[in-house]
Amino acid sequence: WFILQYMSGFGNEHVSEDPRCPGALPEGQNNPQVCPYGLYAEQLSGSAFTCPRPTNKRSWLYRILPSVCHKPFKPLEEGHLTHDWDEIEPDPNQLRWKPFEIPKAPQNKMDFVSGLHTLCGAGEPRGRNGIAVHIFVCNTSMIDRCLYNSDGDFLIVPQQGKLLITTEFGKMLVEPNEICVIQQGMRFSVEVFGETRGYILEVYGAHFELPDLGPIGANGLANPRDFLVPVAWYEDRQVPGGYTVISKYQGKLFAAQQDYSPFNVVAWHGNYTPYKYHLEKFMVINAVAFDHADPSIFTVLTAKTTRAGVALADFVIFPPRWGVANNTFRPPYYHRNCMSEFMGLIKGHYEAKEEGFQPGGGSLHSMMTPHGPDADCFEKASKANLEPERVADGTMAFMFESSLSLAVTKWGLQTSNRLDKNYYKCWEPLKSHFNPKCK
Repeated sequence: WFILQYMSGFGNEHVSEDPRCPGALPEGQNNPQVCPYGLYAEQLSGSAFTCPRPTNKRSWLYRILPSVCHKPFKPLEEGHLTHDWDEIEPDPNQLRWKPFEIPKAPQNKMDFVSGLHTLCGAGEPRGRNGIAVHIFVCNTSMIDRCLYNSDGDFLIVPQQGKLLITTEFGKMLVEPNEICVIQQGMRFSVEVFGETRGYILEVYGAHFELPDLGPIGANGLANPRDFLVPVAWYEDRQVPGGYTVISKYQGKLFAAQQDYSPFNVVAWHGNYTPYKYHLEKFMVINAVAFDHADPSIFTVLTAKTTRAGVALADFVIFPPRWGVANNTFRPPYYHRNCMSEFMGLIKGHYEAKEEGFQPGGGSLHSMMTPHGPDADCFEKASKANLEPERVADGTMAFMFESSLSLAVTKWGLQTSNRLDKNYYKCWEPLKSHFNPKCK
């Protein structure tokens, strides 16, 4: 009977109840002595109680049984998650990965949780400051099991295959060229429809928010109304054989058993929710005279630090747009950055690396490691006839950028067997054009 529906708005105070139980939301208070329909009231806090109102995050859930009804958690040896950034020596080189391999079913069934692999990161969840970049590869749906992240928020970027994500707040369908954010503590289960792959940016200690627009003004970049929140949906389902609730806690996985589905929330209200966003909705800002504006003009979401203007993590995209700059080398320029830049490609060909950087792969240009266009791109762009041109049509590249210095895991450098050992060679053909007699 269920039709996917959403409510609009970033960080709004939403109210939602499953239409099968009208009036399930208590009126005028959060925690009545007896809730409608005999439900339990449960608050999910995404911030300290005493945070200033603009940053205070919480939702009230009205559920058939409270989430506390489960057996004790036990360690779960599954997946390839880590926050041990010292398991292998640091590598300052420019790194590029070929598309990460998706296991073939039915020989090797792998769902979203067992298919999580940590690629790089920094910081640690206990101190509530850090990030991790994960790759997920899977070929089967999560059956009678869900995951919640005690450590931080997941920003999920599907690259191949769509995800039907059931959450305590309702269902979301997230397809390639869309993203979703599952915030800290929210239980969710992922259904897939074949071979599926994507990227995850995890942040510890901050939530994603829309960047301030400054001189851009009131409108532009990702507009708040284009973010979608699911509507309430519940199942009153007993699972006598055991439903598994998986917690990512201090970087490790733990599993607890219970006899019922956790997606038993009949109604909810609040501003702490999962949400999704379609990248085609992004309103691109760009230079229309000469030179480049900084790539921060492509920021969709940011997780801030306490230092003004310095991000724990930014999610940045490079969408289709017009290039019109005069007397300008139009591809991304050569650069050494005090931030770390992980790039992925959802579809198409990235303008500065048309060969080698493929959908489902990635690259990492670490703090102060030089990078920029390959030799072919430089020669072509230096001689191009500068007319207005469409850039990146049919393409969507993105960047996870962080002020932290990211360490790469052993899986990323060795076990995955996807590291492109010839990446550095794309710059070797660059040659000197210097002529002291020719200005």
